[in-house]
Amino acid sequence: MNKPIWEKLRTEIDRAGRMAQGAIDEGKIRLDAYRSRQLADKAAQALGYAVYRARKENRELEADVYARLSSTLAAHEAEAERLDSELRNAQGPRQNAEWDSTAADTPSDTTGESGTSSSSAPDEEVPINPS
Repeated sequence: MNKPIWEKLRTEIDRAGRMAQGAIDEGKIRLDAYRSRQLADKAAQALGYAVYRARKENRELEADVYARLSSTLAAHEAEAERLDSELRNAQGPRQNAEWDSTAADTPSDTTGESGTSSSSAPDEEVPINPS
């Protein structure tokens, strides 16, 4: 009798562990993307200052300086976009797995009628008594 309870408990603990690990991994990706965006902002700022100083001195920005600063900016922007894409890909399966596992645990028919889903129950409006 107790075996199914322990199996269900172990299953739920394993699922919670996977979700926690997924959240940790997502947090790492978010932090790396944030850092890449900060570096891109700094590179854009450096490029802007270089252009400003060159124009202030009535000269053109050297091609090698422009190439170095713009390639640094492009690299950081590409890294931030790659991490954002990785984050979107990581969120999709985890969110779907979370939704599927909770939907599987809830009974789909609590009224005894043969319905396909009870998804309308959370959307019902609750009347509020005016004071």
